[in-house]
Amino acid sequence: MFAKGSLTLNPTINIYLGMQDIRVSFQQLFNTSASLVVQSPGRINLIGEHTDYNNGFVLPAAIDKCVQVAIAKRSDGAIHMHAIDLQESVILPTVAIQPHAISWVNYIIGVVAQVQKYIANASSNIASNDLNKGFDICIQGDIPIGAGLSSSAAVECAVIFALNEIYQVGLTTMQMALMTQQSEHEFAGVKCGIMDMFASLHGKSNQVMLLDCGSLQHSYYPLDLKEYQIVLFDTQIKHALASSEYNTRRLECEQGVGVLQQKYPSIKTLRDANKQQVDELLKTNTSLVGTKVYDRCKYVVDEIDRVQLAVKDLLAGDISAFGQKMYETHEGLSKLYEVSCPELDILVNAVKDNPHVLGARMMGGGFGGCTINIIKKSELEAIINTVAELYAQQTAHILKVHQVKIAQGTHIK
Repeated sequence: MFAKGSLTLNPTINIYLGMQDIRVSFQQLFNTSASLVVQSPGRINLIGEHTDYNNGFVLPAAIDKCVQVAIAKRSDGAIHMHAIDLQESVILPTVAIQPHAISWVNYIIGVVAQVQKYIANASSNIASNDLNKGFDICIQGDIPIGAGLSSSAAVECAVIFALNEIYQVGLTTMQMALMTQQSEHEFAGVKCGIMDMFASLHGKSNQVMLLDCGSLQHSYYPLDLKEYQIVLFDTQIKHALASSEYNTRRLECEQGVGVLQQKYPSIKTLRDANKQQVDELLKTNTSLVGTKVYDRCKYVVDEIDRVQLAVKDLLAGDISAFGQKMYETHEGLSKLYEVSCPELDILVNAVKDNPHVLGARMMGGGFGGCTINIIKKSELEAIINTVAELYAQQTAHILKVHQVKIAQGTHIK
């Protein structure tokens, strides 16, 4: 369902080959035409990492790496699913849906379960009761697996958008974002925030989005990088502890909030706290001895502030100041939040003193995936080659490079 095939042209750089015509694939797989094709993008997050589930601010954008789904109704009560890139098929009944042993299947059926629940609770008579009659769906994408570009959210958003269209459910994109987030919680077992789904559904071409993850209010800002380009350096590493440690960070933040609430009851999440309160109640708290709760909470409140300052840099056209904040974010993620890894740190350290790289940091949940970099276009080839060679020397891994553009959110193709 995600990018798999690739071609190595330079021994230290890996390049992806591309996607098939999904309508042709659907016809060949199911011997019928697709009723609908939906395209849903991955996302980058320029700044504001691990703040979304703390109800803070983030600054994401949809990108020109995407997932596509093709879909058509059935009448026999079955869901026929095929992942083109993985060449795997699964058939399940539409009733009594439960998490599946095959991970990619959960990103489809988890959404189906949410839509079924919505229909069951809806006060009006929705024509989409036909959902229980089943459907055919095939899926493909060029979002790299494990790169921190939210391939899972793109799948979920594409599926819910498609179901909403062909069954006339009447969901808003806001409802879709919340329902796909819940699907990820229940079927993928990751207690993610709202940012990934929201950005995939609401992204606009050439604009970044300032999203308040507490109120879900959002605004758009044109991103004019002039002579610079957004480039992702993909470690092609995903350490096994990524999901478990992600959930642990959430618990650590919640533990800090619990302590803060004892004196400041109005604090519901770290979004409501400030640096002074965190220092006052968490830094030397004896009940937290042996934990990293203070470090985690300090990073989050710093990052929430940093996002708001970074938006001011964009408004002032000061991309250099914006880029410096990206480096500060990485330092916090690596030293305080401890969700980086040696491979990510190597890539950031490789460019941090280069005057042609305005900013760089790890992006996504951590423990692998990508760094996001703002690099001068005229120096791009030289910097990529240098970093790729250094990365190969220090890790024995091939660097994968993605140049991305800001793109439209989930839409009918």
